[in-house]
Amino acid sequence: MNKIKNFLIKYEVKFVLVFGFILVAFLSFQFGYMKGKKNETKAIVIEKTTEVTKTEPQGASSAITGATSLGLPQNITEAKNLAPACAYVGSKTSNKVHLPTCRYAKTIKPENLVCFSSLDDALKQGRLVDKSCIK
Repeated sequence: MNKIKNFLIKYEVKFVLVFGFILVAFLSFQFGYMKGKKNETKAIVIEKTTEVTKTEPQGASSAITGATSLGLPQNITEAKNLAPACAYVGSKTSNKVHLPTCRYAKTIKPENLVCFSSLDDALKQGRLVDKSCIK
């Protein structure tokens, strides 16, 4: 017991310095973490709609160019309105399938939007379920 007491007395200053350093580091980390949480903002999602142009082919009725000629909606709002036809949406540039209300689905460019009437249709085309949208 006497050896431990002598050891603590001999290195008392070093123990206090190490403990003080650890305490200051911990408090600084906590302060920075709380400050970061306070200043955290949510991401801004901008939805851009595209205009539909009409063309008159020679000797035929008018046709709409762009995605509507393929039967695809022009934007995600239009996709939501097509409930039976667009129960699920995906992108031409991705292999994921989302619900139309999913935050990731809202970031899909209108020209890349692909509609699916059911989840089975999407899975048959080799799409993967986005687990953050579809549970």
